[in-house]
Amino acid sequence: MSALTPEQLQTLAHELDQAQRTRTQVRHFSKRFPGMAIEDGYRVSRAWVAHQVREGARVIGHKIGLTSRAMQQASQIDEPDYGTLLDHMLFRCAGQETLALPMQKFIKPRVEVELAFVLKAPLQGPDVTVEQVRAATAYVTPAIEIIDSRIEQFDRDDGSMRKVYDTISDNAANAAIVVGDARIDPNAVDLAWCGAVLRQNGVVEETGLAAGVQGDPAIGVAWLANKLAPWGERLEAGHIVLAGSFTRPVPAQVGDVFQADYGPWGQLHFTFQ
Repeated sequence: MSALTPEQLQTLAHELDQAQRTRTQVRHFSKRFPGMAIEDGYRVSRAWVAHQVREGARVIGHKIGLTSRAMQQASQIDEPDYGTLLDHMLFRCAGQETLALPMQKFIKPRVEVELAFVLKAPLQGPDVTVEQVRAATAYVTPAIEIIDSRIEQFDRDDGSMRKVYDTISDNAANAAIVVGDARIDPNAVDLAWCGAVLRQNGVVEETGLAAGVQGDPAIGVAWLANKLAPWGERLEAGHIVLAGSFTRPVPAQVGDVFQADYGPWGQLHFTFQ
């Protein structure tokens, strides 16, 4: 049973919308509603997405978060979380160009290195397998997720960290996605060995392998398709699925220049302006 009434769900979704518009974080929902459960977080997130769609946004896919064991333990959960990607979150970076990301779109952005699956066929749970994910994938492409916090990460008074219910309510902290033009055949490449080097202002800040995402990023896509099924939802053809970060999030400020080097799969160059 939900700890939140329909009216409360709409109120919290409105607060998230206002936080994004004003670039002013709100306080932890879990403090105001200590009886919240994970399902309540997803209900808030869905209410926020529904509001965005009514305002003209279009759903283009999903993101998976908290894929590493260390992050799950820190959040006191035993599985990843997920959020929804909207069309105004998508930025494309071709070749060697440096993409300019507008800082006014974000509050406290952080950069994560990922792989994105672009689907050519729908995936409907509850029994989707990794093999079915590969068969339904048109291609995999290097991607950057810009995560952000419309809800405070740390409480302004006592410094306590937000709970997973807050992060899930906040669309799993998703704010934007940057993709390039490389196309990887998931059936021809061992995705676990796809790696990247992330440089910030010329300094190597992070390196990682996609094996850090549950051993194989396709595992998370299958998990997501199965988690959506009880909600009557599925992954659609043409949708993008961010499979989860295999680096720690790197904070970004105005003027920062980033380069994500995926070796044979190219580079993503972007800056915050």
